[in-house]
Amino acid sequence: MSKRDKIIYWIATGLLSAMMMMSAGMYLFNNAMVSETFSNLGFPSYIIYPLAVAKILGVIAIVSNKSKALKEWAYAGFFFDFVLAAAAHVSISDGDHMGAIVAIVLLFVSYFFGQKR
Repeated sequence: MSKRDKIIYWIATGLLSAMMMMSAGMYLFNNAMVSETFSNLGFPSYIIYPLAVAKILGVIAIVSNKSKALKEWAYAGFFFDFVLAAAAHVSISDGDHMGAIVAIVLLFVSYFFGQKR
């Protein structure tokens, strides 16, 4: 893996991880606002805390690189989370789908450049 590829991987992975950790933090510490947003999207509010924990564990699995299987599952879980988030925002036409699309792009860049490692 070239130095350029490593830099691209770590920038994409760092930005993706930051997005997930900020999202999880918001889920945990600003639950009332997130609960209202989930309600508007048609999602139950009881999934907020488990989703926050899953995001934190996913970041740990990707960044630690301890288990290839866990890392693959984390990427897959994030992919489904982002696709469903984008679809939910598009379906209610609230204009907040771009964050999920940016996350999908970062996810693909991180995943494909990580495969070169």
